[in-house]
Amino acid sequence: MITKLNFSKTCQIQRTGLVLAAVLFVAGCASTPPPTGPIATARAAVSAANSAGGNEFAPTEIKSAMVKLEAAELAMVKKDYLHALWLAEESEVDAQLAEAKTRSAKAQKVAETLREDSRVLRQEINRNAQ
Repeated sequence: MITKLNFSKTCQIQRTGLVLAAVLFVAGCASTPPPTGPIATARAAVSAANSAGGNEFAPTEIKSAMVKLEAAELAMVKKDYLHALWLAEESEVDAQLAEAKTRSAKAQKVAETLREDSRVLRQEINRNAQ
């Protein structure tokens, strides 16, 4: 009886080991495909941020986005697709941040201009009322 129990336990351990080995083998064989889509998206985001004025209003963020995009493209050449994917996604986020900061800075400039115009208009109205 004890021998039967040990044999059964040994078989169970072997099956578990085989299943684990099979899972690891399948995971090892599964490779990351080239992230051409994410790199194209990052490239478009960097271009949009540049066009919006990122160099003027968010130079640190746009520089970071461009450096990461270049690194992603280099990782693609080296066929390090997982690293390329991460860098492309980070580049896109940095570019989006640069574009958002640019829009914010431009909106603040417009608001300042409107406040100044309003102040000048009030002065003119007060001067004409006297």
